[in-house]
Amino acid sequence: MIDLSPDLLDQVASPPLSPSEPAIDRDHLYRMTLGERRLECEVLTLFDRQADLLIGRIRSDDPDVAAAAAHTLKGSAQSIGAWQVVRAAEAIETAAAEEACLRDGVAALEAALRDVRAAIAAFMRAH
Repeated sequence: MIDLSPDLLDQVASPPLSPSEPAIDRDHLYRMTLGERRLECEVLTLFDRQADLLIGRIRSDDPDVAAAAAHTLKGSAQSIGAWQVVRAAEAIETAAAEEACLRDGVAALEAALRDVRAAIAAFMRAH
């Protein structure tokens, strides 16, 4: 594997332990689903399933596969307001395009996805 340059490392650094923003921007999700709770649940469930599939592809040793999967995940994360996932996926796209080591980027993405999945689980329990 190719070493990650210091500039790219700054882009894929792990999210803070206490994020300053919620895992899911509930206002954004509300706007995207027109406030329909059932649709919110459906969209979040689909995101959760898709994230599980895509993270496997992102872990791939093939930079092109990782970049394509990260791009897809970024778009899905944008739709639910998972901004930490958006940034982490975007950093993987950049790292993969420059054929850099993806390990740190994948770790940051996995951490952001854990937060989003916990938020989805809490949302589902409340609704």
